[in-house]
Amino acid sequence: MTTTLERPAVTRKSSYAEKLITAEEAAARIKSGDDVIVAQCASEPQGCMSKFHTAAPRVKDARVFSVLTLKPYDFYMRPEMKGHFELASWFHAAGSRQALAAGAGTVTYVPNMLHRAATDRIQARKPDIFFGTCTPPDAKGFVSLSLGITYEKDILEAADTVILEVNRNLPRTFGDTHLHISDVDWFVEHDQEVPALPSPNPDEIETTIGNYIAELVEDGSTIQLGIGGIPNACALAFKGKKDLGVHTEMMVDSMMQLYEAGVITNKRKALLKDKFVCTFAMGSRKLYDWLHDNPAVEFRRGSWVNDPAVIRQNSRMVSINTCLTVDLTGQVASESIGPVQYSGTGGQTDTAVGAKEAYDGLGKSVIACRSTAKKGTVSCIVPTLAPGTAVTLHRANTDNVVTEFGIARLRGRTVRERANALIGVAHPDFRAELRAQAEKLGYL
Repeated sequence: MTTTLERPAVTRKSSYAEKLITAEEAAARIKSGDDVIVAQCASEPQGCMSKFHTAAPRVKDARVFSVLTLKPYDFYMRPEMKGHFELASWFHAAGSRQALAAGAGTVTYVPNMLHRAATDRIQARKPDIFFGTCTPPDAKGFVSLSLGITYEKDILEAADTVILEVNRNLPRTFGDTHLHISDVDWFVEHDQEVPALPSPNPDEIETTIGNYIAELVEDGSTIQLGIGGIPNACALAFKGKKDLGVHTEMMVDSMMQLYEAGVITNKRKALLKDKFVCTFAMGSRKLYDWLHDNPAVEFRRGSWVNDPAVIRQNSRMVSINTCLTVDLTGQVASESIGPVQYSGTGGQTDTAVGAKEAYDGLGKSVIACRSTAKKGTVSCIVPTLAPGTAVTLHRANTDNVVTEFGIARLRGRTVRERANALIGVAHPDFRAELRAQAEKLGYL
């Protein structure tokens, strides 16, 4: 059961009341040829998006840009939507992958670096409509964009029409999240449980990987950490660290837990000392309640947070990301399986490059993965990437690669040194074949 966050009573301004429409009326604002951009993850306007398909009979060639679309919405899952709607995804999720696999012709991918996602799109074409979510307005007429401004505020400011879905269960957050109702064209009231993301318990392999990564994180480091088994294992392994700070794309439960345990204090950060810095948050209801009116957490635009030039300003910066495959020269593939787009570039390149180039010379980038996939039948360390595979992190920017068999330190190494180091962290069952292939390729 969702618990509505308690707030002082607000007298509804007539200007807000006059802007109230239904989700169906919001969808009716979409016209043929429109570029519609929606907020991502926990900020996804699910009430409005569930009605987009109702505009199909009168709409052709409308594109909806999104990141990690959480639900299999009719507007892109139904084959008959082809020619009416297309989902243009910056980062695929289960629904978009399913639609792609089915050959529906309603989904495409947008190559991007996260810190430039908004600016690149605006330069390509001015957005027609932005759909997002927000808290109810306060007594001064301001709403909070709450859980995400990765690209949302930049797009919102450029769009011809702004429609926000008001949800009383969203936390009011600090940073660049506030917006006056005069800057919004239409509001749709839609109270629902805020989309949550389970925090999986790490298994034995993930725990081992987390312990290796902990060896690379010194007291006083500023960290960037994502979601999933390996990041959660890292959080457990960091329990003995002191005075860690956070400058991250995504705020997750493990960071809250490390703060409550006294591990994260943000006291030794060089940039925005004493503050968590993030662009969006997604996790449990407990995390959302903790974020509500919490001045220790500052949300800023992804164009700033994920800019490698900004990340470089952090002290002892450590970026921790996961991947699908690494080849023997250090090319990292995190988003496609051969030519098939699986997820997206996201902020991996942004944070890896920024951390490696930290101003104090003490920054580190970590790429983590299991040594095998498909129940141990496939090595994740490969001689060469499969044809068509998208390279997410250029080998010149790859620093540390970690599996359950150890740490391969690649910075400044030759191809021969890299191949030997990566074979050393591959699963033993594949090392002989990897070595034979490396010799055939002239790496060894």
